[in-house]
Amino acid sequence: MNDNKIMLKEKLYGKTLNELIAVTKRVKLPGFAAKQITDWLYKKEISSIDEMTNLSKKMREVLSVDYEIGLAAPVNVMESSDGTKKYLYNVLKDKYIETAYIPEDDRATICVSSQAGCKMGCIFCMTGRQGFQGNLSSNEILNQFRSLPEFKTLTNMVYMGMGEPLDNITEVMKSLEIVTNEWGYGWSPTRITVSTVGLTSTIKEFLVKSRCHLAVSLHSPFDEERRKLMPIQHTNTVKEVLDIIRDFDFNSQRRVSFEYILFKGMNDTPAHIKELARILNGIKCRINIIRFHQIPGSELKSPDHEAANSFKEALNAKGILTTIRNSRGEDIRAACGLLSTLEQNKQVKS
Repeated sequence: MNDNKIMLKEKLYGKTLNELIAVTKRVKLPGFAAKQITDWLYKKEISSIDEMTNLSKKMREVLSVDYEIGLAAPVNVMESSDGTKKYLYNVLKDKYIETAYIPEDDRATICVSSQAGCKMGCIFCMTGRQGFQGNLSSNEILNQFRSLPEFKTLTNMVYMGMGEPLDNITEVMKSLEIVTNEWGYGWSPTRITVSTVGLTSTIKEFLVKSRCHLAVSLHSPFDEERRKLMPIQHTNTVKEVLDIIRDFDFNSQRRVSFEYILFKGMNDTPAHIKELARILNGIKCRINIIRFHQIPGSELKSPDHEAANSFKEALNAKGILTTIRNSRGEDIRAACGLLSTLEQNKQVKS
């Protein structure tokens, strides 16, 4: 009975200030307690309610009846020769997600997941093959951040892990509020980038309610070709996404980028360069060229470095700032979804 009670406790970590105010009202704690709790959750490294020493012992006891902090360490890690690490976290009771830690000379980036599995079905993505298994809560999103062993070294965060962030807009926005607000971690929004395949129904909400950078997964400027790569193009076209971006008033510190995985002999031709320049005309943006990480059963291939560099230079010559993202962690199954798929397969077999 007691064990079940412990398992059913609600997690405090990942709640916004307004949600914590509601908690304090529910358990009849004084109003000032909510701000004190945010300080303990997001500014100090505690693991239990009993460590909130500026709350009275009685207040801590009352809070502990139905609540716990709710942090969970990763269950596995793989480390690359280049320093990249992929952590595996258990979520939604019996599912698994991946979180990447990417150290560089002057920065350290965490790549967080927002869903277990994914609905989008992009043919080049291992996560999509898992199917959709569930949305992560703000607690599960931010637990990847806070429970990362390298937490104190982090300088940047990208929502580019498993799942489609804007398909889980409510919990993603909560997590962004906590990371960027003064009562939370107090990060500048310019340190955070949120990626999307282009969900027109929620891009506007993200743009209005957040000041974080936006990255759109593009991968082809041609409608029919993009539909084959990314089924979302059937219902949310690139043109609709670009129209939303054009109509939004971006400030000078907020960046829009387009992710472009190069596939050999498919989307790397002069015609693609010309069309990219046409559809992105008038949008202040950059293109990030990404090398394709091979996944099992896929015939898609990545072009060699020389071909990728030529593609980049041709776009730069068209006036579009274009970079090639460094390929990291190839020796630890770097493609998103591979590590979690292996773990889930192991669980099924056992």
